Amino acid sequence: MGRHRVIAQADVPRIERARAAIERHARLVPDFPEPGIAFKDLTPVLAAADGLNAVTDALAECCEGADLIAGIDARGFLLGGAIAHQLGVGVVAVRKGGKLPPPVIGVDYALEYGTARLEIPSQGIDFVGKRVAVVDDVLATGGTIGATLALLSQVGATVSDVAVVMELDGFPGREAIAKAAGGAVRVHNLCLG
Repeated sequence: MGRHRVIAQADVPRIERARAAIERHARLVPDFPEPGIAFKDLTPVLAAADGLNAVTDALAECCEGADLIAGIDARGFLLGGAIAHQLGVGVVAVRKGGKLPPPVIGVDYALEYGTARLEIPSQGIDFVGKRVAVVDDVLATGGTIGATLALLSQVGATVSDVAVVMELDGFPGREAIAKAAGGAVRVHNLCLG
């Protein structure tokens, strides 16, 4: 079973098709962002029609039942919009600080070297009582997704699921999300990196 979510036998083709597309299209970049690190670039996966379709289809399955999809700046926007369209629900962009017109609601969070800010509109979207699925490309330390959970909690939304294309093995992302959400959020990945 591993760290992948338990899926029904009928669902296996979607997940396997996504994993195959990731393996086929992802680009391995040695020594990036620093020497000794092998970076798996998912950009070519999303640029290939079969990759985008397979990943979107599998992630949409993980987000079924959501009233709204929250895509995190920036690749989460691409995925979130496609998933929301497929599920017939809306999408909200969780933006980096200073990118949205006021008024906004924001949350500051710690990075390895400094801080960052995420924001969403404070008007025009009714979040109260909405079941939201959060989508991003990669889960590593969980800081950005944890901040997104805090932000959505502030506006009265309930985050049911977090869905990512790749979860970096050996990083504390799941633990950070469980801590931020009190363990009430399901975390899905399509592959480990």
